[in-house]
Amino acid sequence: MSHPSDKMEKGGATAAGAVPGVKKLIPYGGYYTNRTPDHDPEITETDPGTPLGEYMRRFWHPVCMSMELTDTPRFLKILGEELVAFRDGSGRVGLLHAHCVHRGASLEYGAIQERGIRCCYHGMVFDVDGTCLHVPFPKGEEAEAEKYACSIRQGAYKAFERNGLVFAYMGPPEEEPPFPEWEGNFTLMPGDELVPYSNFQHCNWLQVQDNAADNFHTAALHAGKNVVGGHFQGTTFDEVGAASMEVAPDMQFIPVQQGRSLACAGARRSDDQHMFVRVQHQVLPNLSLHAYTSEDGKARKLFSRFNIIRWTVPVDNHNSKMIGWRVMGPGIDTRGVDNKDLVGYESIDFLEGQVALRRPERFGKYSIDDMPPIPSNHRERDNYKQAQYAPGDYEAIISQRPIAVHKLENPTKLDAGLYLFRKMLRDAIRGANPAASPQNFAQWLREVGGAPNSFCSGNVFDLPVAASTEEEIARRRKISKGVVNILIESEQLQGEQRTEFVRQRMEALEREVRGDA
Repeated sequence: MSHPSDKMEKGGATAAGAVPGVKKLIPYGGYYTNRTPDHDPEITETDPGTPLGEYMRRFWHPVCMSMELTDTPRFLKILGEELVAFRDGSGRVGLLHAHCVHRGASLEYGAIQERGIRCCYHGMVFDVDGTCLHVPFPKGEEAEAEKYACSIRQGAYKAFERNGLVFAYMGPPEEEPPFPEWEGNFTLMPGDELVPYSNFQHCNWLQVQDNAADNFHTAALHAGKNVVGGHFQGTTFDEVGAASMEVAPDMQFIPVQQGRSLACAGARRSDDQHMFVRVQHQVLPNLSLHAYTSEDGKARKLFSRFNIIRWTVPVDNHNSKMIGWRVMGPGIDTRGVDNKDLVGYESIDFLEGQVALRRPERFGKYSIDDMPPIPSNHRERDNYKQAQYAPGDYEAIISQRPIAVHKLENPTKLDAGLYLFRKMLRDAIRGANPAASPQNFAQWLREVGGAPNSFCSGNVFDLPVAASTEEEIARRRKISKGVVNILIESEQLQGEQRTEFVRQRMEALEREVRGDA
């Protein structure tokens, strides 16, 4: 018997997510929508040879934390490739294909050398660039051994360490781009510190990245009022007590930097005297820069900067990593609520629901060797019920299926940011946005000295509530769009000159929106 959705009927429903052939939505009509379409491979699959995989390989990505490089090699899977990372005795970082080019044994069981790594199976030694340094032929056959060594090369990628993270470039060596030093070195205020972290996500990379562009979800997912029965997870739920983040923001999404990135500006009322405008910066293909996550919005503050710097790195098509830095320091953490001891491998401080493991008694006290394995099925965790009481980003994101099915989504205007970012990504892959091609992206980085400006900022304006709802809506939209326009105007400036320009222009914007004479 055929299914009703197997045939297209004229006049059928056309709404996003509707199954072709269904004329109308009806009560208890699950039978008519029980088919799951395929996912969108063009912007989700990253294996070698896929359109997105080839695009992403032209950019630098963090692949693990420095603390994961110990006296034994570290097996990794990145962009669908099985790899081994290590730090040799001379301090150099290597990232090699896991399977030895000789007979395929995994180098995860290799022995780290003063220079390179030795395969456990037959003793081949490989340098960090893949060069075969030694072949253990019998004595007297050194010439033949050297000839063989020159005939093979282990697959290798360039890698380096930076502030506790290991970065790698996995594309063609001849196309290597500059490493992007956002704002010079990612830190902008005295006392700033880059604290590394890495959180595994049991789902496709794009739905993790989508969450970063979805600035509206905090008002529901991270609101204490929605925790069932008051079953809070420790003390770090509820956005560390920042009530402003529970207020639904009025969002504006504006492509910037010639379509290489997206400014996501959210304006929300923090109290009757202040308007909080937070700008997230989404950069192709997988970087997001976040302003202070715990802003209460009770005091005027203009052009506060990075609080989270995060890459969403595909492990394979069904798993990914959130890996990056928490920026910590008195200039950023104005409320003194950040906790460095809770930031690291499979942990983060600002919300326990960000990660797969909710084990606060272990935070800050474990090494990789005693880290409990993460189950493949999140429903088997001993804290599953606690996650049901107070779900966080992790639960919401992975529950969208291993790879989210975009055809089943029914978006609102509040989802515009993630849909716009998906389009920007698709255009970049297809070549429809030349500025975002890997080659032009790399050239742009060279033109700005490898240190592009970010649109990431947190701003609290002295702005009383308007006399009417209509005027209030107009005010918040004008000020959020105005903030992004000011940042666009400041693109050619650097450092303190840019900061001063932005603050002066924001003060003028504040007066204009407030209606000062």
